[in-house]
Amino acid sequence: MNKKYTLALIALCSMGGTYAQSLTQAKQWFEEGKFAEAKPVFQKLVKQAPSNANYNFWYGACCYETGELQESQPYLEKSAARKVINAYLYLGKLYYTMYRFDEATENIEEHIQWLEKKKRDTSAAEKELDRCRQAARMLRGTENVAVIDSFVVDKNNFLSAYKLSKESGNISLTENGSGTSFTNELGDKMIFTQASEDGETSLYSRFKLIDKWEDAKPLSGLDESGHNQNYPFMASDGITLYFGAEGDESMGGYDIFVTRYDSDDNTYLRPDNIGMPFNSPYNDYMYALDDLNNLGWFASNRYQPEGKVCVYVFVPNSTKQVYDYETADPQAIIDAATLKEIKKTWSDPDKVRIARQHLAQVLYGGSTEKKKSDFRFVVDDNAVYHTLSDFRSKEARQMYASFLQKEKDLASLEESLTNLRAAYQQSNKAGKEKMAPGILDKEKRTNELRHELEQLTLSVRNAELKALKQ
Repeated sequence: MNKKYTLALIALCSMGGTYAQSLTQAKQWFEEGKFAEAKPVFQKLVKQAPSNANYNFWYGACCYETGELQESQPYLEKSAARKVINAYLYLGKLYYTMYRFDEATENIEEHIQWLEKKKRDTSAAEKELDRCRQAARMLRGTENVAVIDSFVVDKNNFLSAYKLSKESGNISLTENGSGTSFTNELGDKMIFTQASEDGETSLYSRFKLIDKWEDAKPLSGLDESGHNQNYPFMASDGITLYFGAEGDESMGGYDIFVTRYDSDDNTYLRPDNIGMPFNSPYNDYMYALDDLNNLGWFASNRYQPEGKVCVYVFVPNSTKQVYDYETADPQAIIDAATLKEIKKTWSDPDKVRIARQHLAQVLYGGSTEKKKSDFRFVVDDNAVYHTLSDFRSKEARQMYASFLQKEKDLASLEESLTNLRAAYQQSNKAGKEKMAPGILDKEKRTNELRHELEQLTLSVRNAELKALKQ
């Protein structure tokens, strides 16, 4: 019997040693930022001791750092309730990504109070607090703008989704591919991104005299807009400049800013962050306007996998219109700001319908001329149709009616795909594996529908031209 007890005691001690060794290794990985390695250890520990506040914090923080935001929430909330100091910080950051900025502010404030009690440095936390407060103010000024469509494309080729009229100017990648360049309609002014020796990017301009470009000069007055300025676009007025930059006034990485040229001082005014829904806790950039078609474009990597960005198309307001934060449903404003479901920005059905018709013609009709009508279909240089009754060919009329229906189907499919991608980003590993086949299937069908629309456009035009020649 004594021998059995001795063996059991040795086994128990051995297990305790292994347990302590695993915890020590996981904590070391955590401190080194190796969250993926540490996460399974903390996951096992928190299952063994679900009430342990530290285990809950470590596992929740690892989930947050590895992108499993939804999974991290209950563990961070439990550890913050048990007053784990750094849990307040992580929970504040998590609520920030969820647009719960007031709650994020409260948690960061609590984190700072504990740091002060422990006589620890609060500078990084103070910076995080400023970011939360700024985002809360920005949410209250969310612009009421109709976002009518979105396209997920490869980050390295995102400009392919921009279909601007020639009157809007031209945007292209710089020669090294690290930034973009804007050239006006006349082709005599260029604003572009240029990097310094330390890799910092700034905006420069140059003018063309007869057939020769002047030397590049940095844009003056943009020093307070942050760093790594990029993605310039000059509006048709030749005064208003939009661009992307990182810095203290940014919500996430890149934010979109706007400024105006002051001809008296030959400089640009202090740039302003254009706010939500254009900016988010992620990277947002390359804001461009097409006055001829009354469409706007911008890119964002919100809710997107690595290497992908989403290009949103919206209807620009002639003057900024914001939601009434005092009377509107707070969740409705968050829905409009996040753009997880762009249909929730469609408060004016007529505006959306007309804009989608303009976009369809830009994408599939090969025309950029603006005209209010049911739709705009260019047959040739001498014939432009605006209603189904304009068609002489019965076959062409029927095909174009099918085109309009397929266009609606594509819009519905893209909306569903956007929602699925948003859910995918918030899911854990098992949820992602379950949703992946459905997303791939919808992506395939979306590409097929776009190809069908292109082919249908050609078929309609050929059928109508044949009828016109008879």
